[in-house]
Amino acid sequence: MQSTADRALAALDSVLDPELRRPITELGMVAGVSVDDDGAASVGILLTIAGCPLHQTITADVERVLAGVEGITDVRVDLGVMSADQRTALKEKLRGPGGAKDIPFNRPGSLTRVYAVASGKGGVGKSSVTVNLAAAMAAAGLRVGIVDADVHGFSVPGLLGITAPPTRVDEMILPPVAYGIKTISIGMFVDGNAPVAWRGPMLHRALEQFLTDVYFGDLDVLFLDLPPGTGDIAISVAQLLPQSEILVVTTPQAAAADVAERAGSVASQTGQSVAGVIENMSWLQLPTGERMELFGSGGGDIVAKRLSAAFGKDIPLLGSIPLDVDLRTGGDAGAPVVLSRAASVEGSAGAELRRIAGVLARRPRGLSGLKLDVSPR
Repeated sequence: MQSTADRALAALDSVLDPELRRPITELGMVAGVSVDDDGAASVGILLTIAGCPLHQTITADVERVLAGVEGITDVRVDLGVMSADQRTALKEKLRGPGGAKDIPFNRPGSLTRVYAVASGKGGVGKSSVTVNLAAAMAAAGLRVGIVDADVHGFSVPGLLGITAPPTRVDEMILPPVAYGIKTISIGMFVDGNAPVAWRGPMLHRALEQFLTDVYFGDLDVLFLDLPPGTGDIAISVAQLLPQSEILVVTTPQAAAADVAERAGSVASQTGQSVAGVIENMSWLQLPTGERMELFGSGGGDIVAKRLSAAFGKDIPLLGSIPLDVDLRTGGDAGAPVVLSRAASVEGSAGAELRRIAGVLARRPRGLSGLKLDVSPR
């Protein structure tokens, strides 16, 4: 017959580390469980680092889970810190033997679909689109990450309401998680609203560190929010993530469409593919029910057709997102509109973003094109 302590240990399999999103039992964070004759449970939990910012969350989750175990009347959680050897074992468990530092999304067996969200010019809502697509996919059950690659104009932490810094386990960085999205940004490493005045080599190195030092785990989708234009970061993404696909964001305005086309066309020089075009700020819904096209019309369709002709294959216009106050207020509040009630309103920005995310999510995360290490007998 299973003892109360054994049942308690089994129950802890359901407690996930908030950053790694894996069971604390699997990660070696449970130092021991004991239950006395009166049903009082004592649990030792090893944190990855001293002063772990999420220790209260872990403690609360352990207490909640064990309170539901039959025979336990009280729970005491004793927090400790992993030793250097235990942290090394953890890193090898996560990254493999030796804790190799590479870009996991480039490994032959990686099934992660990488989307680099680009625009020709600033102010088209590229970051808002990125965050809401990611949030919609995470809400649908996918494992999602974001790299805020707009080093000079970072905004993703604010759009997701992230204020906690990343956790460092020696040289490995654990990204904060908001709405189920693992996120990293240079904005998490600067004081206040300080500017980042870096040139090309430093930008490349920062992006490379995000992709090698940050532990995202197994993702279904990784988004990179690129700076506008076709500069250093766009080139670095192509070099560091050659399998990434570009999502082009534009507005309906003809001038914006011209520069957005250039942002997509750079893929022909870097060997990347273009997953599609998204038109933002397409119209404003008036109280009368009419649509006011403040920035003209047709820009997204123009970009999609020009890129299709340039690449010799169909590059779709994935959707057209209206101007919507809820999208703006959600961004200001750090609450993606796709997760709000507003997204259930047909024709709203939230509903369209959900639909586009669904289209992208249905694209296969499979083994097609991968070389498998098997042979017939």
